[in-house]
Amino acid sequence: MPAVWRRMEPMKPARTVVCRGAWKLAPIVAIVMAGCSTAPPARKPDANLPAAWPVALPTPGAMNGVDAGKVQWQVYFTDPRLQALIGLSLANNRDLRIAAAKVEQDRSQYRIARADRLPTLDAHGSMARTSTPSDLQTGASTQRFDLQGLLSYEIDFWGRVAALSESARATFLATEEARRQVYLTLITDVASAYFSVLEKDELIALAHTTLQLREQSLQIATDGRDIGGADEEERQNALAQLESAKAALAQLDHQHSVAVNQLNFLVGRVADDLPPGNSLAAQKPGVALAAGLPSSVLLNRPDVLAAEQRLAAANADVDAARAAFFPRVMLTTALGFASPALGALFSGGAWSFQPVVSMPLFDGGRTAGNADMARARQVIAVAEYEKTMQLAFREVSDQLSAQVSIAAQLESALAGQRAQANRLKMATGRYQIGYTSYRDVLEAQRGMLTARQTTIELRRAGQDAAATLYKVLGGGVDVEPRAVAVAAIAASTSAAIARP
Repeated sequence: MPAVWRRMEPMKPARTVVCRGAWKLAPIVAIVMAGCSTAPPARKPDANLPAAWPVALPTPGAMNGVDAGKVQWQVYFTDPRLQALIGLSLANNRDLRIAAAKVEQDRSQYRIARADRLPTLDAHGSMARTSTPSDLQTGASTQRFDLQGLLSYEIDFWGRVAALSESARATFLATEEARRQVYLTLITDVASAYFSVLEKDELIALAHTTLQLREQSLQIATDGRDIGGADEEERQNALAQLESAKAALAQLDHQHSVAVNQLNFLVGRVADDLPPGNSLAAQKPGVALAAGLPSSVLLNRPDVLAAEQRLAAANADVDAARAAFFPRVMLTTALGFASPALGALFSGGAWSFQPVVSMPLFDGGRTAGNADMARARQVIAVAEYEKTMQLAFREVSDQLSAQVSIAAQLESALAGQRAQANRLKMATGRYQIGYTSYRDVLEAQRGMLTARQTTIELRRAGQDAAATLYKVLGGGVDVEPRAVAVAAIAASTSAAIARP
C-alpha cells in the first residue's frame, strides 16, 4: 500500500525524548534532525475480509483472465458508438470537471503546506522622514532609508510542520483518487445508459410487431363476427389487446426519451455524427476480467485508495496535534542596509538575529481540544477505510453472482423463446386447417412476445453487470496519469528543497 501508515491507538503522554540520542548532539545537528515524529510506529488496520469470494466464478477461465487494473476502457468496451460516447463524456461531463478542479485545489493546498517546511525570505524597503517645530528645543528634521532581507525558518524539532505537510499531501492524493472514481463511474454510467437506449429501441421494435399482430387479430375477429364464425366477445377481447399494445408502445416511447436524455446528460451535450453501433446481442467485452483474490481488488479500486489516503492524512493530523504540545523554535535573521541619505544607503550594513522559542502554557484547552479532535477524526478514518474495503468486497461478490445468475437466466430464456416459436408455428398450422380457433394463435403469440421481451431485458442486464464488474474491480482507467501525479509531487518536493 502506498500510504504512510501510523498505528491507531490512544495518544500516550508526551515524551521529551523524540529521537534516540538526539540530546547528546550539538544544536546544529539537532537542526538537521528536525522533523522527527512523536508518533509510535504504524500498523495497517484489518478489515477482516474473507480470503476468497463467496460465489463461483462466472466462467471457468475467469481466474485466468486479465487484471481489470490493466485494461483500458477502450479495450473493454468494443462498440464503436459506445466508445465515441464515452470519449465525448470524458471531454464534456461537468462532474468530471468539478472533480478535476478539486484536485487542483488540494494540490495547491499541499504546495502551501509544503512551503512551511522551507525558509521564508522577504525583502523590505522603507523611508522615514520626521520634522518637529523649530521653537521646540529638540526641533529638527531627520530622515532614514532602510533596505533589508528578512529570513525566517521554523526548526521542526517535533515534526509538526512535516506532519501538516504530509496531511496535505495525503489529502491531495485522496482527492486524486476521488477524481479517478468519478472518471470510472462516468464510464460505467455512460455504458449503462447506452445499453438502456439499445434495450428501449429493441422493445419499441417488438411493441410495433405486437401492435401489428393485434391489428391483424382484431381484423380477423371482426371478419369472423360478420360472417358468423365468431362472437362479439372475441372481437372485444381483440380490441382490448390492441389498445393495451398501443398504451405499452406509448410508455416505451417515453422511457426511450428518458434514456436518451440521461445519456445526453452524462455525455454533456447532444451527440451527433456517431459511428454505427452494435445490437445488444452483439455486445461483447473485449477481454475477460480475472476476479482474482479479494486482497488484489483493493490495489486498484480508487475508493479504497482514497480512503487509505484519508486515513494517512488523519494519522498525520494526530502527529501534528501531538507536536503542538512541544515548544516551537523560530529563527529570524535580517541582513540589509540603513542610512540617513539615499545616496549612502549601501555604505553601511546592518543585521540582526532573533531566535524565538514559544510553548503553550495555558490556552483554555485549545491545544488539547485540537488533539482530541484529531484522534476522533482518526477513529472515523479507520472505520471508513474498513467500511470501504468491506463495501468493495460486497460489490465484487454481488457482480460475480450477477454474472452467474444472468448467464443462467439468459440461457433458459433463449431456450424458452425457441419453444414459444415452435408453439406459435404449430398453433398457426392447426388454425389454418381449421383444427383450432384463432384464440390459440393469440395465446401463442402472447407467449412468444413475452419470451422475446424477457430475452431483451436479460441481455441488457447482462451488459450492465459486465460494465459494473469492470468498475468494481477497479478498472484500468487513468492509472498512468495517477502515477505521473504522484511522481510529480515527489519531483517538485525534491526540487523545492534543493533550491537555494
